[in-house]
Amino acid sequence: MEQPNATHDGDAALTPIFWVALVLTSVATGLFAIFLMWLLAVFEHAAFHFNGGSYQNAVAAVSGLRRVVSLTIAGVVGAVGWYLIRRLLRHDRAEIDDALWRGDGKLSFRRSIFTSALSEVVIGMGASIGREAAPKLMGGASGSFVASWFKLSPAQRRLLVACGGGAGLAAVYNVPIGGALFTAEVLYGSLSLPVVLPALAATLIATFTGWLYLPRTATYIDVARYHFSAALMVWSVLAGVVIGLLTVLYVRMIGWSSHHRASGLTIFWTMPLVFVGVGVLGIWYPDLFGNGKDMAHEAFLGVGSVGLLFALFALKPVVTALTLGSGAGGGVFTPFLSTGAVLGGFLGIVWSSVWPGTPVGAYALVGAAAMVGASMQAPLAGLVLVIELTHGGFDIAIPMITATVIATVLVRQIDGYSMYSARLPRHDHGDLSA
Repeated sequence: MEQPNATHDGDAALTPIFWVALVLTSVATGLFAIFLMWLLAVFEHAAFHFNGGSYQNAVAAVSGLRRVVSLTIAGVVGAVGWYLIRRLLRHDRAEIDDALWRGDGKLSFRRSIFTSALSEVVIGMGASIGREAAPKLMGGASGSFVASWFKLSPAQRRLLVACGGGAGLAAVYNVPIGGALFTAEVLYGSLSLPVVLPALAATLIATFTGWLYLPRTATYIDVARYHFSAALMVWSVLAGVVIGLLTVLYVRMIGWSSHHRASGLTIFWTMPLVFVGVGVLGIWYPDLFGNGKDMAHEAFLGVGSVGLLFALFALKPVVTALTLGSGAGGGVFTPFLSTGAVLGGFLGIVWSSVWPGTPVGAYALVGAAAMVGASMQAPLAGLVLVIELTHGGFDIAIPMITATVIATVLVRQIDGYSMYSARLPRHDHGDLSA
């Protein structure tokens, strides 16, 4: 066979018109990322007086009553909003994974913007789901709109939508390389040059556009440069097995809750009730509010007792699954990453009692990479995303790769589902599931 990248572009021709469409899509994606993160910040401030730094600390600084009330209001607003969106726009498609993997790449722009904005509002008020689904969706919707405008072929549309989705992730987290790999490995399913090249260009442009408002630093700052150790290496083999098995359980939980979530009028009591329950838990564990970014950050820094880390790794996937099952729409990337981080930290503390000397933060980094890579069924994207999010991990890359490969192989052999494919809608083509 010939070297595949040297001859042709495949079905999606990289024509001059396609490159113009890619630039427009990427700029639009960056601007939507700015708008959605601004909207998130507005409601984080309104709910918890959050102005920067640690969202978890801002939640902890308000009274337990305020936490419960904030999530109760979010549950009511979310229930009304998603009921109206799904009823009035039920024939519009607004689920990027479903559109790419089982459809023609077409997405409804109006339903995408409504459901994306609503998702960021409830997350800002404390909903325990990820913030990345909205910019990912709006990147894909922008690509779908521009593809129709330029009358691109179906194959070009799919590639453009995938590039827009990855660019949305890249812009909000400042991860252009990881975002491009996410496009190729997760959304499009190919690492060939005709895919990687536009994917990189899209994440570059969207991230650069996002810099007009969004931070240019790592998402997780001040993470130490951890070094390789024999204790960490041996632990990564054992932890890869444990993390892989737990990832299977968590992915099944997310899939079950997505397929049995509240619909129709039941959303009016299910969502507020679940949100109240999470709010009550948040009286003792404010880390459960939002996407889990701060609980992962503290684990990377080596902060947290063995009891707290155990409680968080046990509770976070459960409250995220319950939130999705209540009918809410949002992401699962950071909830899985944060669960992997605190699980790695917990297992690392236990291991250190047998073989001391390695910082807890190193175990957390390995745990996060393994769970993200395994849950996405995209080990390369998972590894690069964790490294790019923390600007660290290079010296412990071998343990990170070891645990990630083992965990990913286990998930693939047992189920084969990812945290995205497990959530694909069965009948409804318009839900924001990612």
